[in-house]
Amino acid sequence: MENSQDVREFLMSRRSRITPAQAGLPAYGGTRRVSGLKREEVAMLAGVSTEYYARLERGNLRGVSDSVLEALAAALQLDEAERAHLLDLAKAAAPPRSAGTRKARADVRPSIQGILAGMTGTPAYVRNSRMDIVAANNLCFALYSGILSPDTLPLNLARFMFLDPRSQDFFVKWETIADDLAAALRTESGRNPRDRALNSLIGDLAAGSTEFSARWARHNVRFHRSARKTLHNPLVGDIELTGDSLELPGDGLAIIAYTAEPGSHAQEQLAFLTSWSSTNMRPVETVVDHSKSTRMLPGRDPRD
Repeated sequence: MENSQDVREFLMSRRSRITPAQAGLPAYGGTRRVSGLKREEVAMLAGVSTEYYARLERGNLRGVSDSVLEALAAALQLDEAERAHLLDLAKAAAPPRSAGTRKARADVRPSIQGILAGMTGTPAYVRNSRMDIVAANNLCFALYSGILSPDTLPLNLARFMFLDPRSQDFFVKWETIADDLAAALRTESGRNPRDRALNSLIGDLAAGSTEFSARWARHNVRFHRSARKTLHNPLVGDIELTGDSLELPGDGLAIIAYTAEPGSHAQEQLAFLTSWSSTNMRPVETVVDHSKSTRMLPGRDPRD
């Protein structure tokens, strides 16, 4: 898969956001034709020739040394996620290995299912790198009431976010969460550019959502580790929780667990949902229909 356009647009977008003053360069008189750094200024900061940097910005990262990439990351003031994305783009520029690429799993080991079931006071779900929710505990089904249920697994978060109008009512700060999700998908795309299912998902989102297309074009990247979210639940109203990602590297999966601030109103709401789910919901089944991976199906209210 050719990634030169992604490389070109990523480098140009990072270059355009840095002013000479931010880069520690002296200010010169006259009108600048670019809002950010010029190519020759980035080249000077990175310690390479202007011609060499121009080649990189045309999208050709094949054979670039780690030292040059690190110098470029420093010159463009990339954060941790952006630096990792640049390195991923460079790896993707190399000829593909015959061994193929890692596939996002859609199955969950029984021991992981046991961990979810044991988290009785913590809403939690398991997702893969394509943002498919492939398993969840009863409290998470109660939290995502009307959206997520055992019958809708796997449910793709990105499809729900950008293609299902219910998401704008469920996620109170929709714009921020949409930014984070698009950036997380951009990060995964750089890491696994030959993932056909991921590319198909991104294509569907771009074709079906102008909100996604606008965010995708920004080339922002972000690690999906921790975030505060306010969710609207029909039983308890708006509830503010912190979602933390617990990676399962050997499986290519992550557990997302929600917690409330101790002593907060959200903790009281979570306690109510815990009590409600323990008496009103059927046990979670561990069988997942793999044929539905990355598809978003209509949810069923667990109170039905």
